[in-house]
Amino acid sequence: MRDLREATGAEVRRAARSSELTGPTPGLARGYVQANLVVVPRDIAFDFLLFCQRNPKPCPLLDVTEPGSPEPSSVAHSADLRTDLPRYCVYRHGELVDEPTDILSLWRDDLVGFLLGCSFTFEQSLIEAGVPVRHLEMCRNVPMYRTNIACRPAGVFRGPMVVSMRPMTPEQAATATRVCARFPQAHGVPVHVGDPAILDIHDLDKPDFGDPVEVRPGETPVFWACGVTPQAVALAARLPLLITHKPGHMFVTDLSAADR
Repeated sequence: MRDLREATGAEVRRAARSSELTGPTPGLARGYVQANLVVVPRDIAFDFLLFCQRNPKPCPLLDVTEPGSPEPSSVAHSADLRTDLPRYCVYRHGELVDEPTDILSLWRDDLVGFLLGCSFTFEQSLIEAGVPVRHLEMCRNVPMYRTNIACRPAGVFRGPMVVSMRPMTPEQAATATRVCARFPQAHGVPVHVGDPAILDIHDLDKPDFGDPVEVRPGETPVFWACGVTPQAVALAARLPLLITHKPGHMFVTDLSAADR
């Protein structure tokens, strides 16, 4: 596959649409905003909108489509949420039933797409500030964990926050906090630095989503709220149908990360 690190958002979307790209997107389309996807039926879309408003750290809202429309016109003109992600997750009654490369056969006139900010957006800025991004160094997906932090419920949506983790020294963590304060629509500053047991995470080598990464001597785990949270909520709410991105396989927008 061609190198998509310096590609535009549109080029990454085209690679996903053609199935040239089926893997995770961290490090791709540097400088462009990446987004989490959540698709729900119209009859519970207001509940999810309210859930996002009540939980802006894990669910920073970037765009919402019209019912039945797969085009997120505010963030990526002419894009198609049914085809333009590398891989999706399909949940029925809280169970993961499929991980397709498109959702054309599942699309309905009553479905509403939500795009939520993603921490991959700020990773290039971390690197430029001298802060390591270990999963990129190891060519892996970011590790993600369920926590004991309860989200504020809204309608049928309730459940735990999911966090992503990047190991770094305390000094690097302070720099990362300053850098990420500029990206409130990409989860912003960390929600926790240090002992993972406080979040009810007991084995960093066994993430709930993504891949484990090395934590080196002198480093501490740094945790950000994560847009995979709706998937944990889906398991708790046992919704009849919910479609999301596969963790780490994001929608890449036309938005500039420098403007977030």
